[in-house]
Amino acid sequence: MSTYTSVKDAARLLNMSEQRVRTLCRDRAINATKIGNLWLLEKDSLDLYGLKTAHLLAKDHPAYKITNDKPIALSYFSGAMGLDLGIEKAGFDIRLACEVDKYCRQTITLNRPDMALMGDINECSAKDIRAAAGLKKNQDIDLIMGGPPCQAFSTAGKRQGFNDERGNVFLKYLELSLELRPKYIVIENVRGLLSCPMDHRPHHQRGENYPDLNLDELKGGALNFIINRLKNSGYNYSFNLYNSANYGTPQTRERVIIICSRDGQKPPFLTPTHSEKGEFGLKKWNTLKGCISRIKKHDHLNFPEKRLHYYRLLQPGQNWKDLPEELQKEAMGKSFYSGGGKTGFLRRLAWDKPSPTLVTHPTMPATDLAHPTEERPLSIQEYKKIQEFPENWILAGPLIQQYKQVGNAVPLSLGYAVGKLVMGLLDNHNIININDFKYSRYKNTCDTKWKLEFEKAVQAHLHNNEQKSFQFN
Repeated sequence: MSTYTSVKDAARLLNMSEQRVRTLCRDRAINATKIGNLWLLEKDSLDLYGLKTAHLLAKDHPAYKITNDKPIALSYFSGAMGLDLGIEKAGFDIRLACEVDKYCRQTITLNRPDMALMGDINECSAKDIRAAAGLKKNQDIDLIMGGPPCQAFSTAGKRQGFNDERGNVFLKYLELSLELRPKYIVIENVRGLLSCPMDHRPHHQRGENYPDLNLDELKGGALNFIINRLKNSGYNYSFNLYNSANYGTPQTRERVIIICSRDGQKPPFLTPTHSEKGEFGLKKWNTLKGCISRIKKHDHLNFPEKRLHYYRLLQPGQNWKDLPEELQKEAMGKSFYSGGGKTGFLRRLAWDKPSPTLVTHPTMPATDLAHPTEERPLSIQEYKKIQEFPENWILAGPLIQQYKQVGNAVPLSLGYAVGKLVMGLLDNHNIININDFKYSRYKNTCDTKWKLEFEKAVQAHLHNNEQKSFQFN
């Protein structure tokens, strides 16, 4: 039986006028029944509307339903739950989500209301987490996974690493995971983690008039710190830069994934299901056309008319470089004379390829994501489909926040590959890696090759310092 509330109480709850509430009732945005001049609002529908529109805040709460028939996973920096849905599909019971972003918390509550929800990881203790997840004192945790905020390590930002507040939550995640000691830990992050130093020195403070870089300022120092911390705590690890297209996602999104094992055995790499041209007997990469061509409803942002003028001259898969030279200069302005490939400017996506990496805002000039043929950016429905979210997955907040949530997510197929691998390890399955498989488009991204390159850089640094010390003496 439904519980009802009045317009007055609904207005107080949503912090809006009573007139606005009556309009929502008339427009059927909230399920309500009119009796004479009075509206009676269904409480469940009112709460749903409040969460979807951010008029209500999602509150921290423990897990409401506890089952013990599946391996237990805890999720941190959960976002819109792309990684979580893949892990869940592999057979895990995700007991808890930890997320501080208001809109993501509402998305989690709308779609997984029985899952425990916690906020700022810096305010979470291991004891609090076990209690919220309904874990007994000595009950084992099978998996802890999370993608700490990537901006601190992104090659597009200032790369402050662990000196950035967002980098510090990375360390909190690491220390909390090691205290909880699950059987497996998964860390997901951007490619920039492979080269980010422990301590970043701005480029304008380097050169002849400045001291040489110290060891903490060498590329890769942050990752080296992480893996040494894991090793010293008894965990072995493997990592690689994985292209999600190799796992069935219609998108060439590349992410570093570190898999850590408490038993001290080095985990194998994720098992690919696809390859670009069908190499190794695998399926070919999925294309954008096969993914989004049947979508009927589209909610989207709009390009400014000035940009649309040039888009009307471009075919699927083309960008500003395919315009006549005089129009290239006109369209790009000063950027025409700057360095770099600039392939994200005025970019129409190709039907016969996977989508490039989805960004958090599809109309930014340097990272346009225009529909192959229509005069608009990708819609939020297309974003969801490319990232493989279920059609009935509810995203909270205004459209721009929905794009951000989906753009930050891990594609479900990549999450499933992670979950399937860890599940296989828990079940003692023999997992075979494909020799010479190209996991990403970059070199030296797997743990062994990366470690060799990092050690070479350290040795070169030490040798250079010895030479300078000898010359000085």
